[in-house]
Amino acid sequence: MTLTVSKASEIEALLANCLTDAEFPELPNFQRGKVRESYDLPDGRRIMIATDRQSAFDYVLAAVPFKGQVLNQTAMFWFDRTKDICPNHVIDAPDPNVVVARRLDMLPIEMVVRDYITGSTETSIWPMYERGERVLYGHRLPDSLVKNQKLPGTLLTPTTKGAQGEHDVPITADEIVRQGLVSQEQWDELAKLSLAIFARGREIAAANGLILVDTKYEFGVDEDGRITLADEIHTPDSSRYWITDTYDARLAAGQEPESLDKEFLRLWIAERCDPYNEPIPDIPAETLTVFSNKYVRLYEQVTGQTFEKPDASVPVRQRIADNLRLAFPDYFSG
Repeated sequence: MTLTVSKASEIEALLANCLTDAEFPELPNFQRGKVRESYDLPDGRRIMIATDRQSAFDYVLAAVPFKGQVLNQTAMFWFDRTKDICPNHVIDAPDPNVVVARRLDMLPIEMVVRDYITGSTETSIWPMYERGERVLYGHRLPDSLVKNQKLPGTLLTPTTKGAQGEHDVPITADEIVRQGLVSQEQWDELAKLSLAIFARGREIAAANGLILVDTKYEFGVDEDGRITLADEIHTPDSSRYWITDTYDARLAAGQEPESLDKEFLRLWIAERCDPYNEPIPDIPAETLTVFSNKYVRLYEQVTGQTFEKPDASVPVRQRIADNLRLAFPDYFSG
């Protein structure tokens, strides 16, 4: 792709206004994740700020224009659409990149739900299946499946949560209960809730021309012991989405499905190196822009809403600071 001067300048300006740091010293108990910055307030609220940092293969690799806003607003859409199935942690969203949530005791597993055999990471089922494994996460799969094919049934493939910089680890339901990570009663409820939330997501996605391929959920327990949905839900970072209209033809041709999620970047990297054993190359600005456009398209297609890009004349960090000052004047006084 050859960029004109004006186009290159526009991309440079977008990348310059990415939010890569959201540490505000006025707020207490700062915590930095791969993508989000968090603050725990003494009253039990938790402020979570979605940055534009992009992770893949457990590393932070780049910054993607509008990414944090897309993640936060997509998650807010889905939290609202599934709150009748499961309570969630959301209290308020004082800025497009910010959610104020109830602090929970987080459960130490991620609930991964899959409808298709695909993926490129070490916890994805396709690389395991391609190596010849047929019992995955406690589920026996038939022979002769091909990559990106629909599975015979929806699967739960949980993982334990890896610390930052470490990989998540596959685990079975029996192992989760036997190791005491959650009780049998909690596992049964987590499984029921995860499948119900995924079914709602699949239904809404299908109505908007999308296939919800797979996703992960994180849950915590509130002060009353209720299992509560947290972190993010059905975002392009935590889920795979494929375009329905082109899926069948591309599968028949042995091509990767047209996706609107993080897999685009994973595949770009995997074509150029072994991300688990070799250095990951720098990602060109134009590739990051294509990636950003996919995230924005996903938001608009799945929600039916127009994505409102931020005012380019105002730094994203400054806008967030101004909105936090309005929402939490006690911390920003003076």
